[in-house]
Amino acid sequence: MDTGLTVGSEEIMVGDKNRDPSRLFRDGSGSPSALVFAVGAVALWSTNALVGKSLLASHPVSLVQLLQFCGAALVFAVIHLASRKDVSLQNAVVAQGAGRALAPVAVGIVGLVGTMVLQYIAFASMPVIEANLVAYTWPLMVAAAVIVLGNPQRPALLGLTAVLGFVGVALVISGGRGQSFLQGSIVGYLAALGSALCMAFYSIAVARLATPSERLLLPSALVGVALTLLWCLHDGAAWPTDADLLLGLYLGAGPMGLGYYFWSRALKLEGGGKVAVIAYLTPIASTLLLTLSGERLTLTAIAGAVLVIGSCIAVGIERSEAENHA
Repeated sequence: MDTGLTVGSEEIMVGDKNRDPSRLFRDGSGSPSALVFAVGAVALWSTNALVGKSLLASHPVSLVQLLQFCGAALVFAVIHLASRKDVSLQNAVVAQGAGRALAPVAVGIVGLVGTMVLQYIAFASMPVIEANLVAYTWPLMVAAAVIVLGNPQRPALLGLTAVLGFVGVALVISGGRGQSFLQGSIVGYLAALGSALCMAFYSIAVARLATPSERLLLPSALVGVALTLLWCLHDGAAWPTDADLLLGLYLGAGPMGLGYYFWSRALKLEGGGKVAVIAYLTPIASTLLLTLSGERLTLTAIAGAVLVIGSCIAVGIERSEAENHA
């Protein structure tokens, strides 16, 4: 979901080394369009948990994931074929060499395959509304990494915000059904946290890469197709009906494929400034949709959800202000 960070940074690093990364934001050019694309990405991402819950009610995780990666691979392939990259960018990527070219693919596999597979294992192993909230703690993990590895302007405030977010996670896990701590499947909780960790790693690592986005995500999606196909064959999963087939492909083409594309366009137009905060509205919208579908949280878990969502938004604002100041 923060995956679009690569587009703007790639063009800055490779296409025009003398370009100021914050110039686009200060100039304000493209802001309305950036907002539209960002809101479109959040709208797609917000439906991921709801549609995933519907499919997981009658199909195994392996089949749902296969359909999702197939849909995403198709979208990334179309984007790749339709893109017209600058010649200097192509040459720069080729000049990386075989060894260095493997690193971006590895980052893509962790970020795309790792994040989505673990997220859906969590969806299938614990209440979806709780898994969704825990999986969206990746901004807090990024904040923790910035405190440890970076030089944030206000480390104490950033640290306190992250701690409050993780307290919220503990409340969601312990109070989701008013029962004992870790009353559900331990696999679900670990998978949700693992999904967040993969996305946090991807968000940090991908900004340092000069590889074009489609060159990174298309092979990662194809790896996902291959792995989930083997998984389906192992499970002996039956092919879904027409309606479920379309829903599964939507998960890939929509939240994973077009969601990434829209977010990439938003960051390219805005230069990675305040528009990044919009991404953290996703857990609000997705939790609302799940609640309307019949999912329920206890008061304890609601308090945890408020802490998680509030902390994510606060971290996003802090990072945006730091980028603009830099």
